[in-house]
Amino acid sequence: MSQKNVLKGVFLVALGATSYGMLATFVKMAYSEGFTTAEVTTSQFILGILGILLINAFQKAKHKENVVKATRKNIFSLMLAGTSLGMTSLFYYLAVKYIPVSIGIVLLMQTVWMGVLLEMILEKKLPSLQKITAVFIVLVGTVLATNIINNDIELDWRGIGWGILAAASFTATMFTANHVATEISSAQRSLYMLLGGAIIVFSFAFVTQNAPFNPAIFMKWGIALSLFGTIIPPMLMNAGFPLTGIGLGSIVSALELPVSVMMAFVLLNEEVIFLQWVGILFIILAIIIMNINFTKKGLINKL
Repeated sequence: MSQKNVLKGVFLVALGATSYGMLATFVKMAYSEGFTTAEVTTSQFILGILGILLINAFQKAKHKENVVKATRKNIFSLMLAGTSLGMTSLFYYLAVKYIPVSIGIVLLMQTVWMGVLLEMILEKKLPSLQKITAVFIVLVGTVLATNIINNDIELDWRGIGWGILAAASFTATMFTANHVATEISSAQRSLYMLLGGAIIVFSFAFVTQNAPFNPAIFMKWGIALSLFGTIIPPMLMNAGFPLTGIGLGSIVSALELPVSVMMAFVLLNEEVIFLQWVGILFIILAIIIMNINFTKKGLINKL
C-alpha cells in the first residue's frame, strides 16, 4: 500500500475521531435537560440512518454503474458487525452517566492498547518498537490530559464497567471497519452497520424506557448526535481504517481525547489546567511519531 494512501487513511480516521470527541459533551448536556440514555441513542441512530440513506441515494445517482452493490453476505456481515457500533454508543453513554466525562474518555481510550493487542494476535507478530513507543506516549498523555491524578473523587464501579465495555466494543468496531466488506462504498458499509447497531439500541430502549418517549430530543440534540456520532465518524473510519490498519488507526483515533477536553472546556466551562494541555501535546506527539517514517519514505522516493 502506498504511503500516500496510508496518510489519507490517517487523515480520515483523525477527522472521524475528532467527531466522536464531541459526543460526550453533547450527551452530558442532554442528560442535564432530563433526557434518558434510550432517548439519546434512539434519536441518534434514527436520524443517523436517515442521513446515511440520503448519502447513499446521492452516490447512487451520481455514479450509477460504478457503485458496487452489497451482496446478501455483505449486508449480513456488516449488520452483525454493526452491533458493536450500537453497543459502543450505549456503553459509553451509560459510563458518562455514572462517572465524569474525563474518566469516561480515559476508559474509552483503552482502545489504543486493545487495538494494538488485537492486531498482534491476528497477525501473530509483535508490534514494532515505534508503535509500542507511541502507545506508551498516548497512555501517558491520556493520564495528563484528563487530570486523573488530581481528581480526588470516588468512582462508581458501574461507570468503570461500562467504560471498559465501551472500549472493547469500539475496538471490535475498528476491527470490522478494517476487514468486513471493504470492497463496497463506505456509505453502504456505514448504513448496514448502523442498521445492525440500531437493533441493539432499539432493543435497549424498548426494555429500559419506562416513561413516555420525549420527541423533543430529535430537534434538541438528535441532529448533532447523529452527525457527529453516526454519520460522519463511521463513514470516515470505514474509509480510513482499511488504509491505516487497526494498530495505527487506533492510535490516530486518540485525537478523540484532546477534542473531548477542549469541548468540555468551551461548552461546559470545565477548568483545563496546564498539565492537561501538556497531555494533549503528548498525544499529538505520539501521532507524529507514528507517521514520521511515512514522511521520510516519501521524501526518499522523491530524491
